[in-house]
Amino acid sequence: MDKYFKALNDGTRREILEILRVNPAAAGEIADRFNISKPSISHHLDILKQADLVTAKKKGQFVMYSINLPALDEVLQWFALFKNESNAEKPRIRIPLRV
Repeated sequence: MDKYFKALNDGTRREILEILRVNPAAAGEIADRFNISKPSISHHLDILKQADLVTAKKKGQFVMYSINLPALDEVLQWFALFKNESNAEKPRIRIPLRV
């Protein structure tokens, strides 16, 4: 889960995911929607890829990026733990109380 939150901790990466929500896109197409350098966009895409939030597939001379839905589902399932307390499981870790 840490890798997901690290990747989602940046607004640019969250915006990239919003772009990819609609359709897969090449790095250049994504970069055209931002006012930052193409190497910076490549860096953000690499972080998203390392976190398994996006996949990259070569299509001709371009690399097409798309959302990795199973990874996003895992994040959503974790958040869902907090939605309905009547079905709540016990926490996996115990945090000692400080007195």
